[in-house]
Amino acid sequence: MKCPSCKKDALKAGFLEDGLRSHRCRLCHGDWFLVEDFVAWQERSDAELSEAAAEYELEDSRGAMLCPMTGTIMQKYRISNDTEHKLDYSPPVGGVWLDAGEWQYLKERGLAHQVNSILTDQWQRRLREDNAALTFTALYEKKFGAEDYAKVREIRTWLSENRNKAELRRYLLADDPYKV
Repeated sequence: MKCPSCKKDALKAGFLEDGLRSHRCRLCHGDWFLVEDFVAWQERSDAELSEAAAEYELEDSRGAMLCPMTGTIMQKYRISNDTEHKLDYSPPVGGVWLDAGEWQYLKERGLAHQVNSILTDQWQRRLREDNAALTFTALYEKKFGAEDYAKVREIRTWLSENRNKAELRRYLLADDPYKV
């Protein structure tokens, strides 16, 4: 198999972690593994992972990548909303490509045991929803100011938990709540 990232070297069989088979590119230091091997490793291993390197260089392939086994375009999956790094996944074979440093990054963030979860629609949907909430938060803070936005959120929470919320809303929305 040729490296899907640098396309210059053949992938060499080895282990990403003790018991987790992978194929590594000696030039760009990316790793290819199958989800079935990951799940088997996950079931056998405990929560302990080998120490992450103190310093590592985190790479991320920006363009489309081809699966080293099928030659089809791999899909990109977001890891979290606080990073632009994405995992490359080949659904036809269940293969994952990690760019240099991404495994160490996943370990550092406590996500190394969740690679298969990251590849689910549920994980990706949650990231999109969280990202939308962050976008609206920034929009409202800009529009109202941070102090006013914090206050209106506090009122909104209080109102939603109040047993008289419908009547309180009517009172707040009435031009003159004292007119009959």
